[in-house]
Amino acid sequence: MMFLWNGRLVQENEIQVSYLDRGYYFGDGIYEVFRIYNGRLFEEQAHLSRLFKSLREIRITLPWSESELSGMLNSLADTFGEKDGILYLQITRGAAKRSHLFPASAEPVMLGYCEEVARPVEQLKQGITAITLDDERWNKCHIKSLNLLANTLARQEAEDAGAQEAILIRDGRVTECTASNVMIVKKGVILTHPNGPLILDGITKQVVERLAKQSGIPYRTTGFTLEELMEADEVFVTSTTKEVMPVTMINGIKVCSGIPGVITQLLQQGFEQKIGLSAVPKATELLG
Repeated sequence: MMFLWNGRLVQENEIQVSYLDRGYYFGDGIYEVFRIYNGRLFEEQAHLSRLFKSLREIRITLPWSESELSGMLNSLADTFGEKDGILYLQITRGAAKRSHLFPASAEPVMLGYCEEVARPVEQLKQGITAITLDDERWNKCHIKSLNLLANTLARQEAEDAGAQEAILIRDGRVTECTASNVMIVKKGVILTHPNGPLILDGITKQVVERLAKQSGIPYRTTGFTLEELMEADEVFVTSTTKEVMPVTMINGIKVCSGIPGVITQLLQQGFEQKIGLSAVPKATELLG
């Protein structure tokens, strides 16, 4: 297994992370998770754009351009083979004496690796369950930072409740989940929280928006309330590893009939067509 370490492909025993790395004691860094299908990076440019946006937000400058980094990531993916998985990339501000102020001389530390992750095929067919929790995260969720303790605690609370995800509520409005964006369908219209500091602009969320427009399904970034969530005709979450995942039960209550909805299935099939798994049906074939 090869790793991308500060611009070079190396073996694991060549990686040395300093105890002074600011990612270790401040969470001072960002990360990105690229999906790999059949050995190829999916939506690579969208992930790279978000990565560099996060870097600018926390004022880390890399010594490589987007195109140079792209070449490194594809070289790493080539060592992975024709498999399905993820490429995890993490960048911290670097190692320096502990101080809240940005160090003048620290150099960014970059680590990337690939890992096999299968598509959650059965869950995509049957759906998952979720609970709702207060959104206790910070106000810069659009940055894909290493500070994920609030997400971790919420995800563990969901697990303890026998659910696979937690849907977060802030000031009476649904924002997103611990590791995914959330959307509802009501009377044939997809609703989701608008982009901004309270949510991460998910790459799969972007794909779903394009698929909805291609299929003629109304898509509105107007947000919705907890009450609207519980009364939705369909609920689904999107993420790099969950794809377009139906939610069939929330807080122990079935979402509508308790099975994945028609529009969710249409988006799933469009997504599978995009990753080369099937032909996408016409909207009229499913919507009648």
